[in-house]
Amino acid sequence: MKRCIVMIGMPACGKSTAGVVLAKTTGRRFIDTDLLIQEQEGMLLQEIIDNKGSEYFKKAEEGVLRALEAENAVISTGGSAVYYPPAMEHLRCLGPAVYLKLSAESIRRRLKNIRTRGIAMAPAQTIEELYRSRAPLYERYADITISAEGLNVEQTVERILAELRRQGEFRQRKR
Repeated sequence: MKRCIVMIGMPACGKSTAGVVLAKTTGRRFIDTDLLIQEQEGMLLQEIIDNKGSEYFKKAEEGVLRALEAENAVISTGGSAVYYPPAMEHLRCLGPAVYLKLSAESIRRRLKNIRTRGIAMAPAQTIEELYRSRAPLYERYADITISAEGLNVEQTVERILAELRRQGEFRQRKR
């Protein structure tokens, strides 16, 4: 069985973008848990939050995360996955959690669609407040932390691969 690689971090930190490239590079499939939630609920993340409320969204997200069974995959989680300790422990049993770390400033610059993206946050909450509340949780659950500050996608993936190799989680295939 090939273990999974679980991507965690703030919205817009590059989990899905780097995750797709990482999946291609390592011969794994790619799973985006936000897309699984949308598929299960039959609506966009923001529509779930707007129509059913953030508590309903959180229950749906936790359910999807806890039920996820996969191997040989790169799993990109929503930024709020770290709110659910049992779900995070389940995901970490599938493979190492890789925290893509960016500054709050970089996240704010990247997040152009904050009110339509389906982010689990209070109506008046700022990105900086969200960052301060989530950063300790990302640190707690991360098996690997990668600073993606100033890196492009390829450089980010190379750093992830180097750390996975260092920890014995990934070996390059012989050609």
